[in-house]
Amino acid sequence: MNGQKGQVVGYVRVSAADQNEARQLEALGEVDKLFSEKVSGKSREREQLKEMFAYVRTGDVLRVKSPDRLSRSTRDLLAMVEELRAKGVEVEFVDNPALNTDTPNGEFMLTILGAVAQLERSVARERQAEGIAIAKRNGVYDRPPALTAEQLFTARGHVERGGVPKAAIARELGVSRQTLYTALGGHGRYSGTEETSTI
Repeated sequence: MNGQKGQVVGYVRVSAADQNEARQLEALGEVDKLFSEKVSGKSREREQLKEMFAYVRTGDVLRVKSPDRLSRSTRDLLAMVEELRAKGVEVEFVDNPALNTDTPNGEFMLTILGAVAQLERSVARERQAEGIAIAKRNGVYDRPPALTAEQLFTARGHVERGGVPKAAIARELGVSRQTLYTALGGHGRYSGTEETSTI
């Protein structure tokens, strides 16, 4: 596919709903190294995918049947392609040659996909912000306190027994010191709770 000398590395993924690995293997043809796994494409936390990324080197070509075999997320797919290209690895999609990274057309298409993914993220953030604003106006949006009643009880126990710095208690509970102080003091959304210590 490209002029550089390297290996052709194949990646095959099937999910529980799609067991037909043979079709992908036939589409890939002969490869020097094959990585194959049966797992969902929703996450990048895939053993064979990680091994493939560790294996490929400059000059190699990664051959995949279609983009959704790498990822079902446009954002993740673009991130993977960019990561591979940064390593000097080209990507070949058998079913979608227009996305192959070693052609001007592929470069253009990936740029368009990146712009679309960015637009989708912007629209999603805007809709989320609008939804929160409307919910706040209607008095139905109220995030739960960072500390549960049980966690607050535990924190007060530590404070009463002494010997444990409040900073350490906050770290243990996964909150900021200010949140812990507010909770112990019974302020804000923690008002009405029993105050047991002087902050």
